[in-house]
Amino acid sequence: MAPLEIPFRHVAIIGLGLVGGSWGLALKKRGFEGLRVGYDRPEILERALRVGAIDQGEENPRLAARDADLIILATPVGEILRLLPAFSSIALPHALITDVGSAKRSILEAARKDFGHAPLFLGGHPLAGKERSGIENAQANLFENAVYAVVPNSADDLEDSRAKAFCALVRRLGARVLVMGAAEHDESVAYLSHLPQLLSTALASLAGEKSGLSLELAASGFRDLTRLAESPYVIWRDICATNTENIQQALDALIRKLQILRDHLLDATLEREFRQARELREKLREKI
Repeated sequence: MAPLEIPFRHVAIIGLGLVGGSWGLALKKRGFEGLRVGYDRPEILERALRVGAIDQGEENPRLAARDADLIILATPVGEILRLLPAFSSIALPHALITDVGSAKRSILEAARKDFGHAPLFLGGHPLAGKERSGIENAQANLFENAVYAVVPNSADDLEDSRAKAFCALVRRLGARVLVMGAAEHDESVAYLSHLPQLLSTALASLAGEKSGLSLELAASGFRDLTRLAESPYVIWRDICATNTENIQQALDALIRKLQILRDHLLDATLEREFRQARELREKLREKI
């Protein structure tokens, strides 16, 4: 594969879990010839170096990012918010800073206070997560055929050469760039990502509380629906804290839907709900 031809020659990956580690592995797979520097705990850095996700490790995020022209914040949302002010003064004027957080409004609001165009901040969110996190689950092909949401602070930011180069890089990694605003993003993921996580968690928790259940009867349906229940709390704690209103509205809507199902188990309304659900699934299949 031909080497990546992009203006970024020094990439700092702050946080080497599933997404950060996959960024490093994906760059290597695509022939990136620049320097990949990672920040995380010493034991995580050791694993990342061993699997080839980074070329160099730093135990201080400021040292990892100080000479980079692309900085990827791949920590939980709360840590991203904590780190942003420091990077606005540390990053090189020509650098691009992006994140991978699942809730965008709070991050972009914080970035708007600290960033202009020197350096430039561009929000990002790869829709490619898995229920198991950590560098040990990172994959070089994680972003292939996935949607990568790009969420700018303003439409003008997308005309910046650094933003264009980043979008081109994301496409080179195999993902499809989807540009949108923070409000649209956060409302959409509340229903399409955050609600499924909480539903999976609630179902697994409920089954765990119910005595007398024969788990041998838990076939593929239950296993599929509770797969996300393996997700780490520390990531979802921050998401729930930064997209609270949208998640609450989604939960309220789900509760109303469940009440409809409960009240109409014996009439045609149940058939209508099944029909609407199948139509949505057909639409999803068309997008694959």
